[in-house]
Amino acid sequence: MIRHCSIIVCTAVAALVVLGLVMLTSTGAWVKGFDEYHFLYRQLEMLGVGLVAAFVAAMYPLESLRRWSPWFLGIACVALVLCYVPGISEPQYGSNRWIKFPVIGQFQPSEAAKIVIMLSLATWFARWQTEVHTFWRGFVLPGAIAGLPILLIAGETDVGTALSLSMAVGAVFFCVGTRLIYMVPTAVILASVAVYYIAHDAVRRSRIDAWLDLENPIHQLDKGMQQWRALLALGNGGPWGVGLGNGVEKFGTLTFAHIDFIFPVIGEELGLPFTMGVVMCYVLIAVGGCGIALQANNIFHRCLALGITCVIVLPAIQNIGVTTALLPNDGLPLPFVSYGGTSLVFSLAAVGMLVGIHRKSHLRLAQEFPLTRQTRLAVRL
Repeated sequence: MIRHCSIIVCTAVAALVVLGLVMLTSTGAWVKGFDEYHFLYRQLEMLGVGLVAAFVAAMYPLESLRRWSPWFLGIACVALVLCYVPGISEPQYGSNRWIKFPVIGQFQPSEAAKIVIMLSLATWFARWQTEVHTFWRGFVLPGAIAGLPILLIAGETDVGTALSLSMAVGAVFFCVGTRLIYMVPTAVILASVAVYYIAHDAVRRSRIDAWLDLENPIHQLDKGMQQWRALLALGNGGPWGVGLGNGVEKFGTLTFAHIDFIFPVIGEELGLPFTMGVVMCYVLIAVGGCGIALQANNIFHRCLALGITCVIVLPAIQNIGVTTALLPNDGLPLPFVSYGGTSLVFSLAAVGMLVGIHRKSHLRLAQEFPLTRQTRLAVRL
């Protein structure tokens, strides 16, 4: 199974992308102010760009990216800072997550920053792999590399992305061997700061209150409306769904049914087999990504494969948790399924990097054991 990890990952991603296009056809037609197939055509365009990006990422030598990783990190931080600049930033729904340029149009820098952070951490730990147990080079300095862009993302009020990215960074630190005596107290302190921030932020506090009491009619018409209507959609679908296109919650009561809350529409229209199939696809991506990391030739490829897997799977876990009311609302899309050009392009590019890492591990194995060095024994009759 480990030999076929890239096939497993690509198959799961292809299934999610196809399902996303089908559900965009069903949900996008009911978004007010847009053409019936606007979101589908736009997603198809970004899918073409993403496939090209995935092919380039799979074939491009990762060692070149390793040499340029400090520059990529600087560019990513500058792009995140531009989200705060009036005239360049495109505030939407109370967040400053997007910037806009004349040629490329609207762009979400945090999606690119995810891959850049993992590339920078992999470069750092490959350079100082003998000092991963030390305080400065094993914890403080790599923590600063990841912490600066994460703080910039959190300042955009994109707390969900910052949280998932922090967990992915923590997973990389743990797997490379950073000492728990440094990680655990830091995690406790950061959690305390997050609790303090939520307690003193009216918007975040109201979301938590609504999540804890969704059956309250006041919350059902305000902050808890999305999650309450998502639960109604899942309940309306039952085990087998009401049929593709026959869902009722997407008609306006379930806002962002084509983006953040597309998972409940899948459950309402296609039923439990497809919702469980979506979950299984992400499980396969996690298993395949970890298998690729295990087969990697060096610590750079291993850290990069693990980090990329985490930045794909963890947001999916958060999105499914939010749409099923297991977690408070944080506004994260479902990777490969939800509408969003930036997310789709960089997620496919990340998959291409995983395939490239796996391909190089097989090439190395073939070089170490060429057929000319094998001894064949035969019985002469």
